[in-house]
Amino acid sequence: MDLNPQAKDSIDRADLVSEDGKNRKSVLCQRCGSKVLCPGMAVFAERELILPSMRKKSSLSSTDGSVDGDTLSAHWLVGEMFDFENVGFTNDVGRIKYLICADCEIGPIGWHCLDDKRSYYVAIERVNHA
Repeated sequence: MDLNPQAKDSIDRADLVSEDGKNRKSVLCQRCGSKVLCPGMAVFAERELILPSMRKKSSLSSTDGSVDGDTLSAHWLVGEMFDFENVGFTNDVGRIKYLICADCEIGPIGWHCLDDKRSYYVAIERVNHA
């Protein structure tokens, strides 16, 4: 059952996802074009995550519990922090660190739960591909 058909329609999977489920293209920051991931470094994953609205790092560390953001379900799943070319992390927000562009600090482009050391999610809708 497809929980979010709009997200699936907005991406061309054949163009982005290889036969083995990995990213075909480089993953780039939408704002500055910095390379976040090289081709073949992440696998396509569907998981509903709520990411705050895109903004600079300093305004992402809200601890009041309210989240003004988007529910996204199409992601690149990265298994190791060192697989990234260029990514930064916010301070902890509960048990979560948000992923941001390390160059321009815009984000969040993704999500990492501190309870799961080997799962870093990059929202496909929050990045460009080239």
